[in-house]
Amino acid sequence: MPAETISALRVRYAETDQMGVVYHANYLVWCEVGRTDYIRRAGRSYADLERDGVRLAVAEATMRFHASARYDDHVSVHTTLTSVGSRGLAFAYRIVLTATGALLVSATTSLVSIDGAGRPVRLPDAVRDWLDASRVDASWSADASSQGLTSTNAHERAS
Repeated sequence: MPAETISALRVRYAETDQMGVVYHANYLVWCEVGRTDYIRRAGRSYADLERDGVRLAVAEATMRFHASARYDDHVSVHTTLTSVGSRGLAFAYRIVLTATGALLVSATTSLVSIDGAGRPVRLPDAVRDWLDASRVDASWSADASSQGLTSTNAHERAS
């Protein structure tokens, strides 16, 4: 079973529309939270990768909306790294209501490795090998509380 992270969030008022329903673009932000939590849980941070010259840009994002989250709901972002290639990687996400497990959004993102000028470049072998190994090593994959990835919202990440 592929490794998965679970990032816990609480819907903030600023993330909703006038009717208290989460505005659709915020689900992409939550996917980013899940993706950065996955990378961190696998052993490094985005900041570490960038200091090493690895830049990852989102090249494609897909989302399917199944139900709506509302103000003050607790949601969980389940993130899995689905592929690692010579120039990029892809993630899959399931965003669910924490209390019921009801699926809100299923999403994917594809990222491409770029240089400082924004041109696609090969992922360093060590980074590719490390990420690829994280896909099959589920020993670190567990519930959010044991990962230290719980938070009341996407902007107050736990250390």
